[in-house]
Amino acid sequence: MEPIQTVTLIVFLITIFLVIVRWVDSVVAAMLGVIVMVMVGSMTEVEAFQYVDWNVIAILVSIWLIAGYFGKTGIPEYLGDLTLRWSRGNVPVFVTLIGTLSGFISMFIDNVVVVLMLAPVVFHIRKLYRFEATGAILFIGLCSNFMGTALLLGDLPPQMLHSVTGIEFLGFIWHSGRPSSFIILTLTYLVVVAVFYLKFRNSPMASVTLDPAIHTDAHKSDPHIKNKRFAWVVCVMFVLTIIGMSLREHLGVMLGYIAFSGAVLLVLVLELFGKAWRLDPPDLEGMLAELDWKAIGFYVALFSLVGGLEGTHILNIVAQWLIPYIESSLLVGVSILYWVTAPIVGVVEHDAYILTLLYVIRDLGETTDLDPWPLYWALVWSGTLGSNLTIAGAPALYVALSMGEKEDGRSWSLKEFLKFSVPYVVISLAVCYILMVLIWVLPFM
Repeated sequence: MEPIQTVTLIVFLITIFLVIVRWVDSVVAAMLGVIVMVMVGSMTEVEAFQYVDWNVIAILVSIWLIAGYFGKTGIPEYLGDLTLRWSRGNVPVFVTLIGTLSGFISMFIDNVVVVLMLAPVVFHIRKLYRFEATGAILFIGLCSNFMGTALLLGDLPPQMLHSVTGIEFLGFIWHSGRPSSFIILTLTYLVVVAVFYLKFRNSPMASVTLDPAIHTDAHKSDPHIKNKRFAWVVCVMFVLTIIGMSLREHLGVMLGYIAFSGAVLLVLVLELFGKAWRLDPPDLEGMLAELDWKAIGFYVALFSLVGGLEGTHILNIVAQWLIPYIESSLLVGVSILYWVTAPIVGVVEHDAYILTLLYVIRDLGETTDLDPWPLYWALVWSGTLGSNLTIAGAPALYVALSMGEKEDGRSWSLKEFLKFSVPYVVISLAVCYILMVLIWVLPFM
């Protein structure tokens, strides 16, 4: 390593350590890391700004605003009551159902947005029946981050895979004559959810007693959707925005522009026609104030930090180290790629890492007789599942943790968080690895 690379890596590791242990505020730690990287010459202040994916930031702010209005419609509370009735008043079943639902929704919607959509559902039930919300919200965050790679729409890694290889939507279901991302990740997901249901059943939330009479009376006396016109307007604009984002390729504009347009159009409709249509919308300034601006700052800083690694070519060093192992044996190469990627993306936001290695694998496939698809899948699956280890790897977990702690009025220790995230990551990685080897590695050897 060159001196600047060594210094950059040290600054990055110290910053991520501070982010994870949370001895200081995570956003402050991340911002300080960016400042130090600029001071030591890892990047200029202009490059730090340019490394930020402002398209993603526009998506987050816009969809969060729409999701905020959605939270005011009363629909999350209604869904909470409905799910609780399905679970027959059993809190572990309720949390498991909500978490499972979040994973499948995240195949079409950004995982942070899924957290924002479903967190109010948990908060509503938590207020009625008094169980700790943070674990339930973290489970939603873990699940929503899990299934984003199952199809083409949900997360950035499958979109990058499409960009590098040309794989289309159906290829994520069946590819090269065998099951691919959707089927393998769904099977893995169901195993993980079943294990966590057992965990919840043996946790303090299982001892919560639910009074059906209280639930029924509250539902009858206080209908959740108080203004159906407002609810319809918000839901229609939400659905239209998501449809627009799914059609981005045909529209020929950035996802951030589509999301921003949807948010602006919703605000204009509510502000211009709110009184005439008797929508009674909440105050716009209040809605903007409710956005988690700390989370936005965390995203911005994280992009810059990873940009510092990318700009000093540290990620390329990791990629070049892997190539000889990949060339020696498909099973050895896939296994090393899979299990090395998982801990790396646990502390490095995974998009830049995955994109770098996608190009390495593509070039390797073009210069050798090796079929690159087992390597592609190993990278994107491990890169997604491993990112659930810490809030640095999956910012959706930072949002979930922040919302849960705010609701419960207490902070989680690193030990509490890892007791939740490590089993989830280990089980998901192990099950997916077995399926991957059986379906995508052994037949190619």
